[in-house]
Amino acid sequence: MKRSFKLVGLILLGLLAFFFIFVPRMIDSSKNKISIEGPFERVSWYDSIPFIADLHCDALLWDRDLLKKHDYGHVDLPRMQTANMAFQVFTIVSKVPRGINIEQNDSHSDQIGLLSFAQLQKPETWFNVKERALNQARSLYGFADRSEGKFRVITNKDELQKFITDRESDRSLSSGMLGLEGAHCLDNDIKNLDVFYKAGIRYIGLAHFFDNEWAGSAHGMKKGGLTEKGIQLVKKMDSLHMTVDLAHSSQQTIEDVFKYYNGPLLVSHTGVRGVCDNQRNLSDEQLLKIGARKGLVGIGLWETAVCGKDAAATAKTIKYVADMIGVDRVALGSDWDGAYEMHFDVTGAPLIVAELLKLGFTRLEIEKIMGGNIRDFFLSNLPD
Repeated sequence: MKRSFKLVGLILLGLLAFFFIFVPRMIDSSKNKISIEGPFERVSWYDSIPFIADLHCDALLWDRDLLKKHDYGHVDLPRMQTANMAFQVFTIVSKVPRGINIEQNDSHSDQIGLLSFAQLQKPETWFNVKERALNQARSLYGFADRSEGKFRVITNKDELQKFITDRESDRSLSSGMLGLEGAHCLDNDIKNLDVFYKAGIRYIGLAHFFDNEWAGSAHGMKKGGLTEKGIQLVKKMDSLHMTVDLAHSSQQTIEDVFKYYNGPLLVSHTGVRGVCDNQRNLSDEQLLKIGARKGLVGIGLWETAVCGKDAAATAKTIKYVADMIGVDRVALGSDWDGAYEMHFDVTGAPLIVAELLKLGFTRLEIEKIMGGNIRDFFLSNLPD
């Protein structure tokens, strides 16, 4: 009998060890696939592009050591260095409902709690979206601390300018900034905006895949606009020089932001309906309004965004936006590590350059699209 109990105990321990050691990586690698494998050819001047940047990456969700090169997922520091990537916005995903889709989701379920448990994150992250989000923010600073100066977290204009200057003499340097995907993790308390500001968050997508206390989502049940609390939130964000990200926002939320928010606007990861018609993407009217506000539109690398599975599809959408609101208003917004199959990982960025050349963009225009526009946007709009 004792031997049987010991055997059962050993089996249970083995199953637990398998769960905690292997399951998180299995989920990461199965969710974050790529359509095209590298290595990738690049034009002769690719490595001299001064500032390659991207507006949206969810790598912090996966408890991956970003200082090590991985053979799965989309982004880590060694692959950023290979790609000559200067700047990546790391966005925080804190809650995702079951059965996630672009049409309609409620807020009654939460898959990220179980993922946090499987990753052996702190117990407070299992059930509390605010603590979960702050834990991801701290992890990016932890990578910077351990990077021996090769990776920096950017929070203001001076830090960004110093990074740009330092990188002119050391192209191995890279940097990141923190964004928030969904204001639900403010925990229904506007005072928590100050907490997230101090944690380094510099843009906030008001709603993710479900409606929340602040704003309606394009994928929510009601798809309403800004609530009264939401109006207060965007006004306070403006006072702190925090950028509103319109990605995932409902049509009414977007209109309300145009009405009540005077600060900088971006759409961190999207497509456009003029190329790929679905409710996840921006209409021509919305593009024109964002352009008039000197906003920035990040174009994605997944099929729902651009109706294609390669760099040519993303380049086609970039050209559509550039033709409509100007080449200074469009950028990369990959959604790498966002639990979708992407065209390629970060090392595939040279493929976008090649496709933009085919579409007739000049080298100067390509340098803007590949990161110069993001650099200039944040040099203008980050806090002093």
